[in-house]
Amino acid sequence: PDKPSLAEGKIALHLGWSHAGRKADDLIRKCVAWTWRVKLSLSTERDLFSRLREEAEKVAIKVFADNLRDLLLAAPAGTKAVMGLDPGIRTGVKVAVVDATGKLVETATIYPHEPRRDWDGSLHTLARLVEKHGVQLIAIGNGTASRETDKLAAELIKLWQKAAQGQAGQAQAAIEKIVVSEAGASVYSASEYASQEMPDVDVSLRGAASIARRLQDPLAELVKIDPKSIGVGQYQHDVNQSELARTLDAVVEDCVNSVGVDLNTASAPLLSRVSGLSPSVAKAVVRWREQNGAFKNRKQLMDVSGLGAKTFEQAAGFLRIRGGDNPLDMTGVHPETYPVVEQIIAQTG
Repeated sequence: PDKPSLAEGKIALHLGWSHAGRKADDLIRKCVAWTWRVKLSLSTERDLFSRLREEAEKVAIKVFADNLRDLLLAAPAGTKAVMGLDPGIRTGVKVAVVDATGKLVETATIYPHEPRRDWDGSLHTLARLVEKHGVQLIAIGNGTASRETDKLAAELIKLWQKAAQGQAGQAQAAIEKIVVSEAGASVYSASEYASQEMPDVDVSLRGAASIARRLQDPLAELVKIDPKSIGVGQYQHDVNQSELARTLDAVVEDCVNSVGVDLNTASAPLLSRVSGLSPSVAKAVVRWREQNGAFKNRKQLMDVSGLGAKTFEQAAGFLRIRGGDNPLDMTGVHPETYPVVEQIIAQTG
C-alpha cells in the first residue's frame, strides 16, 4: 500500500523485474520491499553508525593521548625539597616531605579544617617541617578542600617571610606553593609498587608523597601509575579499551625515550618504559645499582644479568649518566657513534 522507496526501485532494477500484473508480481513486490526494509537498510545503518563511532573514537583517543603527553612533559621543578599536601576535611590534610632526590623523609597529618579547626597548630607543624628539611616548594593536591589548604599554605609562606625578615643577616630561601593534579595518587598509594617503595608508610600518606614528587619530576612519578588513571579526560570508559591502553602506553614510552632516563636515579617502573628494557631487566638494573653503586659508564650495563648486546643496542642511547667517565654518556648520542663524535672533536679542537 505505501509508496516504494528509491532503494526498493534500485533493487527491482538490479533484478531486472517490474510489476506487470502477473500472479506472482505482488509477492515479488513484497519480497523487494522486505529485502530493503528488514535486511539491507538495518545492516547499512548499523555499518554506517559503527564506522562513524570508530572515527569518533580515534579522535577521542587522540585527545586523551595529547592530554597525557602534556601532563608527562610538564616542566619539572628539579632537585628541590618539596612538601606535598593531600587535602582533606574530616580525615585531615596528609603531609609528606621529600628531599631533593625524591626520598620520603617525614610525614604528618594536620587538621586545619572542620570539625577540629586546628589552624594554628597546623601552621606550627608545617613551619617546623619547613625549617627542619629546608623545604623550598609546597605541592597542594587539587581535590576536596584544596582551596582552603592553599589558603593555609599562603599563610605559612607569609609567616616564613616575616621570620626571615626578622633574622637580620640570615637569608632564608623563599618558598613557593603550586597546586598540582592529584589524579591517580590514590591508585598509586594502594598499588603493589607503592607498598614496596614505602612499606612502613600509611596508604593515605603515600598519596601526599606522590603529590610532592610529581612536582619535582612529573614524568618519573606518573610512569608508576596506569596511564588511564592520570586524569587524561572524561568518558574514557566509552571508547575501545584495548586501543586506548595501547595508545596511552605508546605515549608514555615516547615521552620517556624523548626525555631520556637518569640511569643512577630512575625507578624500575621508569626504566621499564625505556625501549628494549622489560620489567625484569629494569629490576635487574636497579639490583645491580644497589649492589655495586652508581653506574660510571654505559658499558657497565653489559654486566647486568639478562641485559645482552641486542638490549644494550636498543636502550643505551636513552639512558643518561651524570658525572660519569664519559661526558657523552649524558647525551642522546649512542655509544656506537662515540668514535665519530670523538673524530669531530679532534678535528675542531
